[in-house]
Amino acid sequence: MKTVYVVIAALLAGCASKPLPPDWQANAKGALDASVDDYLKGHTAASAAEFRGARAETAATGRLDHVAQVELVRCAAQAASLVFEDCPGYAALAADATPAQRAYAAYLAGQWDGLDVALLPEQHRAVVAGGALDKIEDPLSRMVAAGALFKAGRMTPDGIALAVDTASNQGWRRPLLAWLGVQEERAKLSGDTAAAEQIRRRMALVTGP
Repeated sequence: MKTVYVVIAALLAGCASKPLPPDWQANAKGALDASVDDYLKGHTAASAAEFRGARAETAATGRLDHVAQVELVRCAAQAASLVFEDCPGYAALAADATPAQRAYAAYLAGQWDGLDVALLPEQHRAVVAGGALDKIEDPLSRMVAAGALFKAGRMTPDGIALAVDTASNQGWRRPLLAWLGVQEERAKLSGDTAAAEQIRRRMALVTGP
């Protein structure tokens, strides 16, 4: 995921002429990638186990800001799936997070009033400024932005449809069900029973027998 692995990606950057990075960096990123992928696919237990591994690898550094970044990745995956919890893992580290991390956490929580937009990754700055979701090429970044927009109360019907299509195209069961649920509720409120029934059939297909 482009936008939420900033710290870890930066740590992994380098050229062949430099010493190889410590094992924990590659181990943490690999486990974190796997955790997010399993979470979005609905594999809760596997995701949790992989996340514990990523956090343990990062915690070995004693760097609170590094661990805060790992926790923010989990918060972002939850936001993409419309799971808006308090992110207790990050909250416990917020006092030692960087200004950019605190801004990103506020962005995910839909707390955009007074937000220092300049501290956000570029594509998310554009979202806060009213930019279109379809301009974000990375699917996960787009889903995270959609979740932040929804939490901030700025999501449009077209944006909801795009979130559904993006999750569907990626085979991400958890966010797909969440966003289909939003579409279903809107259809029911508008009295479009045929659309609501069709959405429920899609959801039944995703959940399986």
